[in-house]
Amino acid sequence: MNIDNYNFAGKKAIVRVDFNVPLDENGNITDDTRIRGALPTLKKILADGGSLIIMSHMGKPKGKVNPKMSLGHIKDAVAKALGTDVQFAPDCAAAADMAAALKPGQALLLENLRFHPEEEGKPVGIDKEDPAYDAAKKEMKERQKDFAKTLASYADVYVNDAFGTAHRRHASTAVIADYFPADSKMLGYLMEKEVKAVDNILNNIKRPFTAIMGGSKVSTKIGIIENLMDKVDNLILCGGMTYTFAKAMGGNIGTSLCELDKLDLALDIMKKAKEKGVNLVLGTDCVAADAFSNDANTQVVSVMDIPEGWEGMDAGPETRKLFAETIKPSKTILWNGPAGVFEFDNFTAGSRAIADAIVEATKDGAFSLVGGGDSVACINKFGLADEVSYVSTGGGALLEAIEGKVLPGVAAIEGK
Repeated sequence: MNIDNYNFAGKKAIVRVDFNVPLDENGNITDDTRIRGALPTLKKILADGGSLIIMSHMGKPKGKVNPKMSLGHIKDAVAKALGTDVQFAPDCAAAADMAAALKPGQALLLENLRFHPEEEGKPVGIDKEDPAYDAAKKEMKERQKDFAKTLASYADVYVNDAFGTAHRRHASTAVIADYFPADSKMLGYLMEKEVKAVDNILNNIKRPFTAIMGGSKVSTKIGIIENLMDKVDNLILCGGMTYTFAKAMGGNIGTSLCELDKLDLALDIMKKAKEKGVNLVLGTDCVAADAFSNDANTQVVSVMDIPEGWEGMDAGPETRKLFAETIKPSKTILWNGPAGVFEFDNFTAGSRAIADAIVEATKDGAFSLVGGGDSVACINKFGLADEVSYVSTGGGALLEAIEGKVLPGVAAIEGK
């Protein structure tokens, strides 16, 4: 079922959103991107004359009530964004009466789903090595079904608009879909856009295709790198993982980030790229600092010859130029992970060079997808989010989709 073609008039719709927004110490939202992202779906339901039940997780309370992670903190912000009053159910598993009393055009926000261990479906308080673990896991899966059934009982229709959690088979993201017929469950607008953007990257490639993978560790990106190796023309590897490659090639990297147990993996990636005809682009110089601080002393050095006591913090000028020259002619671009410690203003130049080159390529007709928490924070920090084709809200979900994995939250709706 397609949300655009569905009339919610007189229906109660339960919508899984990703309102796991960052809060400051006073419980105020510091970035409302995820709330704004869900508005088209939520407003469509209310405009049609439907009743709206909103559910989400926040943080990692590990199956226990934690007032700091209560969705009560964001109720007023959600109401303001929706332009209507929002009621609040203090226990998502005991909201049947409040849901039943909802009238068309009214909205209800359920308390944090993860206050109940059944949401994630993992046994609590028992080690995986314990002989009783398998039995506890089986029992929890049954409890998860019951929890999902309870949530489903509040509504006539289920909408999943939480791409950020689509890679998890949780009660509210996948199991709940089993309790709705095919014509009463659907993806929300945000999910549809995310799925289409990933499809563009994986199955609708216009060449040259350039993927930029940054971040600190090669190990966390290996699945994506291997899946992309058969698809991309250019693969730029940057950020902290640069120094693992430099070390693998015999370089001196000072105190830079390095996964010493992944040196063989780095060499293997280089070998595979060569075999597959992929242009693997690695940094040649870097901005090194004598401390992990914005105010540290800096010098530009070769990534193969970083002095003792110094660490690579950002891509150097030659590397920035190399990255930009690779990105600008591209017609499909994926960016996941910064080129340096962009949180420090003095080490943003590498990531900024990537962002500027992507913007230029996009203006020339490229499809550009930026995803993963740090890359999104980067593009927002530079004020360029509106100048790329798509900014993904899903971190882990995006990465797993690009790895070629089936996302349970999507499969539960599409019946795959």
